[in-house]
Amino acid sequence: MSDTMPSILLIEDDEVDVEAIRRLFAWRNIANPLHVASDGVAALRMLHGEDQSTIGQPCVILLDLNLPRMNGIEFLDELRRDAKLKDSVVFVLTTSNSDYDRLVTSSKYVAGYLLKSEADADYSQLFRYLRPVLRFSEN
Repeated sequence: MSDTMPSILLIEDDEVDVEAIRRLFAWRNIANPLHVASDGVAALRMLHGEDQSTIGQPCVILLDLNLPRMNGIEFLDELRRDAKLKDSVVFVLTTSNSDYDRLVTSSKYVAGYLLKSEADADYSQLFRYLRPVLRFSEN
């Protein structure tokens, strides 16, 4: 792995879940930049540099499926069609336990599928998924 610190893009519309991830990053002293988009449309704009946020590459995406405007599966369709973004690493972090959602996201090459209801209070399973790309501050 390169020494470049990957950015993390959280695509999540629930502020409680966003704050839980922010707390996880702070608690674990994770230094990777965390960017948040509230839906797939906003996330694609961020990834294409069409707003003021600068998401460095490489970038790891944490994706909720139940989103307004453009849901997670629609976002994955757009992401995988984009020549510059198609190889992005995506972990699904969702409330959906649907076999259909699991099958469809698997066919779109997600790196992991985590149910929020099964995530313990400190999201340790998510932390294990992300561990290879995380960098830590010295605090």
